[in-house]
Amino acid sequence: MMVKKPSSKSPRKQRRRIRNASIHERKNLLKCRLDEFLQEEYGLRSLVIKKGDLVRIMRGQFRETEGKVTNVSYKKGVVYLDNTTITKADGKEAHVPIHPSNLMLVKLELDEERKTLIEGKVMKIVESEE
Repeated sequence: MMVKKPSSKSPRKQRRRIRNASIHERKNLLKCRLDEFLQEEYGLRSLVIKKGDLVRIMRGQFRETEGKVTNVSYKKGVVYLDNTTITKADGKEAHVPIHPSNLMLVKLELDEERKTLIEGKVMKIVESEE
């Protein structure tokens, strides 16, 4: 069994931990919760968000809209969707970055790698319950 490191309550230390995290650690910070139907189907509560997934925005100016993930930035810790654009002062269209905590996965982009990842997670849960 893995022992979880104690984390600080200090916002400064929390931000520093995220800022200094390596790319593979930042990837795990980009988890997004699943829709109720997907939770029942896969037996998981959240998954790392991936390009091609269909998500529903739960908070912010674009709330209740659904869109496809076009880009995931591990460095910045944000997700870009196809239909979340604003018009800048000079007339250009710009994609608005959205934090994954404000999103809900509605439909997954399933490839072989992701299927094996989900199966592995489900098997881990089953083994821990026994």
